[in-house]
Amino acid sequence: MSIYVAHRLFAAHDRALAAALAERLAAKVGSERVFLPFCDTDEEGLVAEVKGRRLFELDRERLGRLNAMVALLHGPSLDDGVCMEIGYAAASGIPVLLLTTDFQTYSLTEDGDLLDFPDPLIQAVANRVIRVPHLGPPSSPRQQGATHYAEFLSRNRSQVDSAIDTAVDALLELPPPGPRPTAHSEDGVVFVEGSPYTGWGHDHLARPCLDAGHGVVLPRRFTAANPIGGALDDLSAACGASRLLADVSGPETPPGTAVLIGAALASGVRIGAFHPRPTYTHASGREPNWRNLMIQYAVHAHLDAMEAVQEWLAM
Repeated sequence: MSIYVAHRLFAAHDRALAAALAERLAAKVGSERVFLPFCDTDEEGLVAEVKGRRLFELDRERLGRLNAMVALLHGPSLDDGVCMEIGYAAASGIPVLLLTTDFQTYSLTEDGDLLDFPDPLIQAVANRVIRVPHLGPPSSPRQQGATHYAEFLSRNRSQVDSAIDTAVDALLELPPPGPRPTAHSEDGVVFVEGSPYTGWGHDHLARPCLDAGHGVVLPRRFTAANPIGGALDDLSAACGASRLLADVSGPETPPGTAVLIGAALASGVRIGAFHPRPTYTHASGREPNWRNLMIQYAVHAHLDAMEAVQEWLAM
């Protein structure tokens, strides 16, 4: 069994949580069967001419030979690199387990179906979602001299320990990888994925596709009576299209969009990312990235204006 631990890289506590999970998992299956990005690619010590691209290549190579994935997700703003990796694994027939300690649930309308994550596509591609939303029980009696802050810290640590133990046990019970779906594409069909962070919606990108003579498929999951069913339809349509045109605008690539980018990459679909107003990120030894590096190097074209969209559609 080879297990990929997908996690947010950009805060020490996120890396520490992932490392704790990987350590406990390695005790069950052996460290050679666990892959922890950042740690096992030696990101801080890695020297490469184009470091971000090399990191993407190392992670993608490991994504191509998995038995299972566990992804750590928390809060309403989900890491786009992790979501891309989830999509890649799901489209490759790899079972995916999602672990969250978020105490919130989400819905698309005030009285709509409750979802574990803001975009139903995240939940739809998972084989299992583990939610450990409650703090551990308070110690009784409180240790002498301990403050209520120490008590609160202890309850959080207990919650995390419970989440990790549950995830490790569940990973060992996941089914084996399924057959990789046969890649196929509907010639001339473009799946157009808008960004919820912008005001221009899907039509902004659908119109140039139609003008260029392409068929267009729009996402259904946000309007379907059954959001999970609509999400699975979106995944199938995106993986079966000849192109995915995705608006990645926002503080991060929208999480469902990132899932579709990963799934499209695994399925051999050509991907164009529309991002007219990038904010660059910088890290020691890396080239500047205009999005999370897993998104930046997964897409085939970065489209920063409508003229660039039109040129890409004409190719």
